[in-house]
Amino acid sequence: MRVSGEFWVPLRLQNDDQPLPEKHPLRVVFEAAGTLAAAIVLMVGMTTFLVKPVRVYGDSMLPTLRGGQRLVISVCASRFRHGDIVVVSGAGHSLPYRQVIIKRVIGLPGDVIDIDFEANAVYRNGQALEEPYIAEPTERREDFDGPVTVKPGAVFVLGDNRNRSTDSRSALVGLVDQRCILGRVMFK
Repeated sequence: MRVSGEFWVPLRLQNDDQPLPEKHPLRVVFEAAGTLAAAIVLMVGMTTFLVKPVRVYGDSMLPTLRGGQRLVISVCASRFRHGDIVVVSGAGHSLPYRQVIIKRVIGLPGDVIDIDFEANAVYRNGQALEEPYIAEPTERREDFDGPVTVKPGAVFVLGDNRNRSTDSRSALVGLVDQRCILGRVMFK
């Protein structure tokens, strides 16, 4: 368009009597293929570097998570907080090869974790934890012989269904090296 005085006058680019040329069918196919390829690259990039879908198996995280439930985890998480739910690779542990577990972070590096099985209480740095998310009080000892000080680069994890969970109380899992954490649960 160009301006003529106070009025806008359309600029003629093509003869209005001639129809616009149609796209060649092959060009439409190539454009669609390009869009599909870009979507696949974006999805692969996201699941490799940002988020990943996972599925819950078992009941060690009841009542928070149920078996069969689908989760999305952040794979770029590198800093963890108390209460985070994390997905841990069995690599580096005595768990069967390729087994993945989902647990809650109870202790971070430097924390002292103790469990009083008679009072059914978990202590972090001498303070009893309020745990409204657990299924029942912690009675199952496993191999736990506390108190345990969490080493640098590790976390102490427990399942929410404490009496049906293999977690940091067990010699099979123990303290979890943070490099074995595949991601933090973002949403379910």
